[in-house]
Amino acid sequence: MQGRRWAGAVALLARCPHLRIERSGSRVLRGRREASRGGLILSRMDVERARAFLLTLPYAVETMQWGDNLVFWVGDKAIGGKMFCLLNLDAGAHGVISYSAGPERFAELVEQKGIVPAPYMARIHWVAAERWDVLRNTEWESELRAAHEITLAKLPKKTVDALAMPERARAKLITERRALLAKQAEEKVAGKSSGRKAKAQGKREG
Repeated sequence: MQGRRWAGAVALLARCPHLRIERSGSRVLRGRREASRGGLILSRMDVERARAFLLTLPYAVETMQWGDNLVFWVGDKAIGGKMFCLLNLDAGAHGVISYSAGPERFAELVEQKGIVPAPYMARIHWVAAERWDVLRNTEWESELRAAHEITLAKLPKKTVDALAMPERARAKLITERRALLAKQAEEKVAGKSSGRKAKAQGKREG
């Protein structure tokens, strides 16, 4: 688990060179971007702070997907985990962060300036923030914790049962499931390739 988190930190640093991420022993420590105002040091929520907070939530797992996106799941995808938050490392038109808000909170949030329905995910009540200063740090933590809880409540029983397993047994199950899924993917590709060859052979004989 710690190795995967460090790998995620390295990937994050490669895409965001302005961040400072250090490793101390077996823990990943995040750097802070700080701004001075009136003699006070104010730290605003950003990618590194959000990532650090998200990884403290129960059963949270991160993956790098769809280009420059850090995706956070409740439970590993291999055992039926579901994503609850996405950090966009190359914000652009899709904002800096997207997450599950739930029906009622979704309706409230999209009325706020700087928060919009998340592209491709609005139908399941995800929102996207265009910038970090639309909410205070404590509000961000509340929103992300709620997104995690909403998603945890929707997990199928088999996934909940897997999460309740001792950590070592759960890790073994995840490894076995990943191997099975990889094998199934290879067989699917091989099957499509064989089908195309058979179709081409049929055309030549016809």
